[in-house]
Amino acid sequence: MADYFAALGVCLEPLNLILLFVCVVAGIIFGAVPGLNGSLGISLLLPITFGLSQSASFSMLCGMYVGGVSGGFISSVLLGIPGTPSAIATCYDGHPMSQKGETSRALGLGIIGSFIGEVLAVLIASALCTVIADLALMLGPWEYFSLCVCAISLVVALSKGRMAKGIMAAAIGLLLSCVGLDPITGCARFTFGNKALTGGIDMTALMLGAYALSQIAKSYAKGNQKLQVFDSRNIKGIGVKLKDFTSNIKTIFSSLMIGLWIGFLPGMGSALSNMVSYSFAKSTSKHPEKFGTGCAEGILASEVSNNAATGGALIPMIALGIPGDSATALLLAALTIHGLTAGPLMIQQHPVTSYMIFGFMLVGAVLVLIIELAAKRWFPYILRIPYHYLYTIILVMCFIGAFTSTNLGFNMVVMLFIAVLALLMDMAGVPMTPLVLAFILGKKIEEYLRKGMTYSSEGWVMFFTRPASLIFLLIAAASILIPVLKPLFAKGKPAKEWVADD
Repeated sequence: MADYFAALGVCLEPLNLILLFVCVVAGIIFGAVPGLNGSLGISLLLPITFGLSQSASFSMLCGMYVGGVSGGFISSVLLGIPGTPSAIATCYDGHPMSQKGETSRALGLGIIGSFIGEVLAVLIASALCTVIADLALMLGPWEYFSLCVCAISLVVALSKGRMAKGIMAAAIGLLLSCVGLDPITGCARFTFGNKALTGGIDMTALMLGAYALSQIAKSYAKGNQKLQVFDSRNIKGIGVKLKDFTSNIKTIFSSLMIGLWIGFLPGMGSALSNMVSYSFAKSTSKHPEKFGTGCAEGILASEVSNNAATGGALIPMIALGIPGDSATALLLAALTIHGLTAGPLMIQQHPVTSYMIFGFMLVGAVLVLIIELAAKRWFPYILRIPYHYLYTIILVMCFIGAFTSTNLGFNMVVMLFIAVLALLMDMAGVPMTPLVLAFILGKKIEEYLRKGMTYSSEGWVMFFTRPASLIFLLIAAASILIPVLKPLFAKGKPAKEWVADD
């Protein structure tokens, strides 16, 4: 508890509060504008944090994370266009409620629902993180190898209808993680004689190319530069009553639990949790016919769960060193940049830093609540920011960030290569998330595999005879095989998931 209060003290330092405030505002804007998102904002901030302290760095990154997830509901309510994938379900009831002249109420439900989900989830996550880290200390390299394989398999399993492409993406990520010097023998691998590649693919260049540069190119190519103008005259006051929340306690609780659980599962995050929570709320409601017509229950189900998923995603990132979603993958990269190794020992060795991340999320949630309630009537102006200004600034930041990461011009070439790869993968329907997760976990998988093979004379056998390791491998196998075998038993025909050109 003393470490937690010490971490909160760090979070409340003036400089950190100022940086947190600025990045929360930026995150809300990134979340609100369709085509942009919090992950893109975090990737742009990564190079900026190189010369900053750990506390200043994570105040910026956590602020962007919290603001980005919460801000996605703004365009969902005002325009019926989700600002981020995490706010897709919010469109179903948020926009109809706005069309009925209850815009202020719809925005108020989204703002306070986001706050409830974020704060409760982060508090629960900070308590569970220590317990999970203690359990993780009992595991050996065999279990960690199996856990990493399980994490990648669960992400690949999300590629419904294109399982082969999900496995392909993970394989590319593992291959990219092998570029550079062999950690045991010191031999150069896949460098093609280029000395700039001996240190491996730079994490910052990969993230900027995968999330920022490619996203801008896709948004521009799809013609997402023009948005309709919204009339802000009926946005007044808070717009909600206490009854809106007391009458939906059951929905709030179930959405919180769904968001936490889905956030905890590697690679899933808020983009999935809002859809699952909305479907669950509709299926268990006494009045399912009201969903889709401007129902408060539908807005709360989506917004509580997608913000709760951020708290759930922090648990595996800090306790196990496995990112829960794309944003925590970037936070994990930031920990590496600042010389920290996420995992079960992090809470023991760096307790204040670990709890500081939770603290920034909590303080950030409070700032988001205050900012969004105070600036609610000005939300439509966020959606009028000219895209040609936004895109130009982001592109310049990408190239500056890639260069300053290693002070090598070659890093910009790597970023462009990854961006082109991401665009080609998108055109082919190959998901990017398995690649990023496999790249981050690739070195750990190799390390744990080699340790597991050398720590025992039994070699491969230990991976299957240790109970925890076997359970993780069975979960990994089940997540891949069940979607493939289920259609065979159900319809007696080949599984669609394995068709590479579907």
